[in-house]
Amino acid sequence: MQVEVGNILEAKVTGITKFGAFVKFENDQTAMVHISEIAPTYVNDISEHLSMGQVVKVKILNISEDGKISASIKRTLPAPERPAGGPPRGGAPRGGSPRPAGGGGAPRSGGQRPAPNANRGRGGQQNRSNLASQFPPQPASFEDMLSKFMQQSDDKMSDMKKTMNVKHQNSRRGRK
Repeated sequence: MQVEVGNILEAKVTGITKFGAFVKFENDQTAMVHISEIAPTYVNDISEHLSMGQVVKVKILNISEDGKISASIKRTLPAPERPAGGPPRGGAPRGGSPRPAGGGGAPRSGGQRPAPNANRGRGGQQNRSNLASQFPPQPASFEDMLSKFMQQSDDKMSDMKKTMNVKHQNSRRGRK
């Protein structure tokens, strides 16, 4: 039995900590299984999943230059089954509403956006000028952008200070 990256081996749990578990192989080498590699579900208390002396299968993930071995128990387990009829992985956004038509799907080939006015036909130039009149031009230089950012930041900070002062005054009034 040779301990190499990618191998799946049996090991005995020799220590349990709040951040993981230590396992020992037949050749007396020790590996650490991080808490995130114990089970395919969230692990809050490792003792709920492992016990001292338990023999487990582990997959070797990494062997550092100084000989430290990291392993995984969850990567030896079969993939959890998806419930039948449920939404596909990455289905609807968290809001629960379906994606708008044409908004999702596979990425475009080459990973590039289409050229501006590519599908606009005649009048593409006219559409661009209409948009320009609706939106002000972007700041011309870095200094302009920085100045705008600093102004917005100062405005937010003053609003936050006002809110904190009001809360502080209200809490002092309630103590009388």
